[in-house]
Amino acid sequence: MSFGGASSVAAGGKRPFEYGRTHVVRPKGAHKATIVWLHGLGDNGASWSQLLETLPLPNIKWICPTAPTRPVAIFGGFPSTAWFDVADLSEDSPDDVEGLDSSAAHVANLLSTEPADIKLGVGGFSMGAATALYSGTCFAHGKYGNGNPYPVNLSVAVGLSGWLPCARSLKNKIESSQEAAQKASSLPLMLCHGKADDVVLYKHGERSADALKSTGFANVEFKSYNSGTIPFQRRWTKSSSGLRQAWNSAVPRQLDRMKRCLEKGSV
Repeated sequence: MSFGGASSVAAGGKRPFEYGRTHVVRPKGAHKATIVWLHGLGDNGASWSQLLETLPLPNIKWICPTAPTRPVAIFGGFPSTAWFDVADLSEDSPDDVEGLDSSAAHVANLLSTEPADIKLGVGGFSMGAATALYSGTCFAHGKYGNGNPYPVNLSVAVGLSGWLPCARSLKNKIESSQEAAQKASSLPLMLCHGKADDVVLYKHGERSADALKSTGFANVEFKSYNSGTIPFQRRWTKSSSGLRQAWNSAVPRQLDRMKRCLEKGSV
């Protein structure tokens, strides 16, 4: 099922962003967990909902939103679906904190209506992975980047072929309180990255995992594999044959790792 878009902005933000259609994959068994899954740059929630529906995880509800269409610096200002503005697909890129906060708030809003006894998580691919990891750090810190409270209790965050935004300021945030340090040490985080990835280079995923570990995230799992990642050109054109080829190559290995991470967390 799917439903229309909405405006989201973290408290204190300057402007709302118009999010696209959200697609939901209902659990086939008893509902034990809800995961918001975030697509990559230029994609939408529909394509990932189709893939996630095939996973052997019957107890998980998947929520697949679509990012706002906005000018993106890496495309020379050309509009594209993007969770935040970005000039480079790496942790070295200048941080669009307003855009990150807005998308993290959108994730939190989607999770806020779930039943109280359901475990909550966020995951994503590429730019979606960056947003998911940022959401995880906001949960640990207890605040968005603008200083306003983060309202949702996350049980897991997963990033496939992504990077960690705001890595340079993370250490000070986590060391700012004992509660933040405790949340960081207990939150399961999983990162997967292909060594031949030529879109988001492998070194950025590896550095992001190291940055998380060095700032007190003690439950970080980093998995690498020898191939690359989903071809972006095929993802951008949303070719059905390209989507099928992507699913048959890189995606199963990464999502199988995610499945094991979720099972480890008793989801």
